Amino acid sequence: MAGGKQTPRQKMINLMYLVFIAMLAMQIDQEIIRSYKDTNDSLTNTRETIVEAKNKIFYTTLKAKAATSAETYGPLLGQYETLSGKTDALVNLIENYKAGMSKQAEYNPELPVEESFTALNNTEPATTLFFKDGDEKNTSSQAADLKNKVDDLRNYIVSTFSSNSQLKDVADRAKKNLWAEFQKEDKRAKSGKNWFQYKFYNQPLIAALSNLELIESEARNLQADAVATMLQEKVDADIKFDQYEALVSGPSSVMKGDPAQIKVAIGTFASSVPGLAITGAKVVNGQGIITPNTGATGEQKFQGNISFTDKNGKVHTLPYSHALTVVSGQEALKEQSGALLSADKMNVLYRGLANPISGSILGADLATTNLSAAGASVSGSKGKWMVTPGGGNTVKLTISGKSPSGKVISQGFDFRVKNIPPPRAEVRGKNYDIMPANMISKQTLTATLKDFDFPVSFNVVSFKVKVPGKATMSINGSSLAPVESLTKGLRSGDNVAIFDVQATAQGLSGVVLPNISGVVISVL
Repeated sequence: MAGGKQTPRQKMINLMYLVFIAMLAMQIDQEIIRSYKDTNDSLTNTRETIVEAKNKIFYTTLKAKAATSAETYGPLLGQYETLSGKTDALVNLIENYKAGMSKQAEYNPELPVEESFTALNNTEPATTLFFKDGDEKNTSSQAADLKNKVDDLRNYIVSTFSSNSQLKDVADRAKKNLWAEFQKEDKRAKSGKNWFQYKFYNQPLIAALSNLELIESEARNLQADAVATMLQEKVDADIKFDQYEALVSGPSSVMKGDPAQIKVAIGTFASSVPGLAITGAKVVNGQGIITPNTGATGEQKFQGNISFTDKNGKVHTLPYSHALTVVSGQEALKEQSGALLSADKMNVLYRGLANPISGSILGADLATTNLSAAGASVSGSKGKWMVTPGGGNTVKLTISGKSPSGKVISQGFDFRVKNIPPPRAEVRGKNYDIMPANMISKQTLTATLKDFDFPVSFNVVSFKVKVPGKATMSINGSSLAPVESLTKGLRSGDNVAIFDVQATAQGLSGVVLPNISGVVISVL
């Protein structure tokens, strides 16, 4: 191709070869941009739909606790509100920066990557925003504002929470991760480039958006972890009562000869209360247990006092009372025909799972009580069944039986049917993690369903991995060992995106798994 006089045919072949190489390079660039966009969208969705919602819920709970227990939770509420204000200031600044850069690049997030490629690959917005006149060595006032707000939030978290044993982990995380400059021990500090040059100078729009989103996500997660810890740190510290109520639980009537039990406890229940004493009852794990005599019919009354000592040494005494009527079978039934049916774990049934259901009909023998459901399979007997729904959004469960007089009793109950929540892919128990590049290939990808009451587990069978500058790799199984070649040469700050995770489920039949969210690993 390089020597001698070339024929027209050879020149044409050479030209076509160059066009082919250019098209291939463009396609690789699109895959990199797509990977960045998927990662950025995943982080943004997690922050907006989960973390920020959790912050609002926990803040409402903390305010309620501060209103009823100002001495304990009042100072924590003040600390959290200051933390929230500083976090909001940082997030709002970053959102304004992201909106301004997107507008400058004419980026429409609703369009697919193929149509937004030029905007997402535009390096001008990040460069002009963070550098005066595009001069790499002259950062702008916007860069200074971002650094100042990051520093302000980090310094507040460290100074406020470092001395609190429960919140020290939050302070340590902020001290390690919440920076807008390189630390002395960071190898990148010796490269001759500062943090802003490394993250934003001549960087595509999508890379700049992702780098800013990482700061927002970390700030919101620190805020969420702080308020969650504030709420839980007092659980084991002491028992502090502001209002008291005696609770009595037990049947108001019982069949002659049947065993019965009445429990008496304090409104704010605890398994161990200093000085707890209940007249007429045996105290077991913070509860008073009364075992009435059910050998004869008639009304029985139970009453007395609950006394306990609070953490300040003050003795409190609360009265309690309860009435129990022991009746014979014929007197109790009187042809009552009310039916009872409840879900053991929730008010919905999950598709493809055996959902435990308890039910009874007043006056009917449980041995002859049946449960049926159109569009679902039912197994079990004697008031305990397992219901596995199929298609549809609702299912009607019908419980039927006979009263002592032979009257047929039947009643239907509508239940909602839902798919299981989408599982989440994790590495080391996280869907976003930071680690050295040489550790990535030593990890295993898992899929979990957090806080789900049913015995469902997942086995990852395949996934895809994308690193900057290299083509997407498809991997079978759950081990990241095959990505060792991809991760060589990665620099600190590079992101490894794991997506398109496929898994099989144990304990779930006949249901297509929802999409499994991906994982982002940031190179340390």
